[in-house]
Amino acid sequence: MADFHKPSLPGAALFETLRDDNDPAERSAAGHRIANLLVRGAHDREDRALIDRVLHLADSEGLGSIAELWSKAHPETVAGALWRLYALRTWVHRNPVQASREFSAGRAYAPVQEVLAGVVDPPGPNEVIELVDTVVRGIVATDFDVALDRAAAFAHIVGVGRGQLEDTDPGSAARLVDTARQLRAAADAERRHELH
Repeated sequence: MADFHKPSLPGAALFETLRDDNDPAERSAAGHRIANLLVRGAHDREDRALIDRVLHLADSEGLGSIAELWSKAHPETVAGALWRLYALRTWVHRNPVQASREFSAGRAYAPVQEVLAGVVDPPGPNEVIELVDTVVRGIVATDFDVALDRAAAFAHIVGVGRGQLEDTDPGSAARLVDTARQLRAAADAERRHELH
């Protein structure tokens, strides 16, 4: 994911509830709360109001403003898993031809992962974009673990494919395979009800 750039930091009006939006602990807590609300749903009126504000912000400012709050979260948390999904989706949308090429190069080396990822054959740029969008849409469903597993399988195949191509950076391939491992670990934690 060498071509991926972090989104810009959100503005001061992102969350009125934060005492100091420059306080890393406050930002981290807000990011974790929002991530859990998006995946687990609202439990009371205050939660529903926050989700409405977050969704409105995502529509007006883009998901990057929210995702930035998740960027430093531990991989085996809801926020950390959402960051990795967001980063993967953003990279694929920015580089669909490269993602398709790397997926095609890696699929022979990871046939089980290919089935799990669920990309149609042949996997062109549009099919790869459709896959990541389907996976990300799954974050609000009851099968969050399945969405994480599918994203992990996709990242694994692309990382392996990237490592097979001569014109790519082996370090970025290794980082993508590591992202796949982290997503898989998050899926396992979700199944054990330990992903918070």
